[in-house]
Amino acid sequence: MPFDLSLSYPQWQGSGRHVNLPRGAEAVAEVCGRFAPLVRVPLGDGDVDGETRHGVHRWEAIFTQFRSAQDILANSGARRVLTAGGDCAVDVAVIDYLKGVHPDLQVIWIDAHLDANTPATSPSGNFHGMPVSAILGRAPGPMRTLLGKPIDPARFHYVGIQVGDDGDWELQRELDLQRLDPNARIDGPAHIHFDLDALDPSEFPYVAYPDGKLRIDDAIALVSRIAREADLVGFTVTEFAPANDDEARAGSRVIERLCEAAVAPPPVI
Repeated sequence: MPFDLSLSYPQWQGSGRHVNLPRGAEAVAEVCGRFAPLVRVPLGDGDVDGETRHGVHRWEAIFTQFRSAQDILANSGARRVLTAGGDCAVDVAVIDYLKGVHPDLQVIWIDAHLDANTPATSPSGNFHGMPVSAILGRAPGPMRTLLGKPIDPARFHYVGIQVGDDGDWELQRELDLQRLDPNARIDGPAHIHFDLDALDPSEFPYVAYPDGKLRIDDAIALVSRIAREADLVGFTVTEFAPANDDEARAGSRVIERLCEAAVAPPPVI
């Protein structure tokens, strides 16, 4: 089914390798804007070094953008949101909003990295390594007070994870976070977080952290299957980091195919 809103959320401050993210975020927004009306989260101020507060590097810019995204979403009335990131942490506000609209929301986290550090366990303070812990109730204090009920860990599933810090694996074990069973049917409202670094870099090299192993065709088939089986109310694309305009155009063709799979999956025969 179509999305009501495309949210351009170009935050780069959560990433430790941010140099090409602004170009990628603009390219993803251009693609997503073809599928639903586009609204832009203002890019927060924040220099390359920034400050660390509440265990998060460049905190002020990240928190300002988070509040802006919350306001846009709350005023939108949208029930289905397509999001163009930015770094992975843009999904904290989006998932929290969709959880408020769809209380039994499931989250499918497609990523090469667990993203489950907390402010206390992160070795870098980079917030794009913490969004999973945030949506599961471990967000930094000032952000936590503005979030609704956390996602039930049983309604959260990973796809494609390869890399994690000690803190990531600690939370994964504590909450028993599971990989998605490839044979499991997905019912009810669902949100897909798609970090492009989950893709095999031999096919999709336009990322800052090329650790993935997921083939493009397999990824598109998975998104299409979830869209057929579930009520896909959210789809977020993050961490596109093309080094130049040619790479932006090449990567955008893959992103368009992913969005097409999410919006208009082929019928089951």
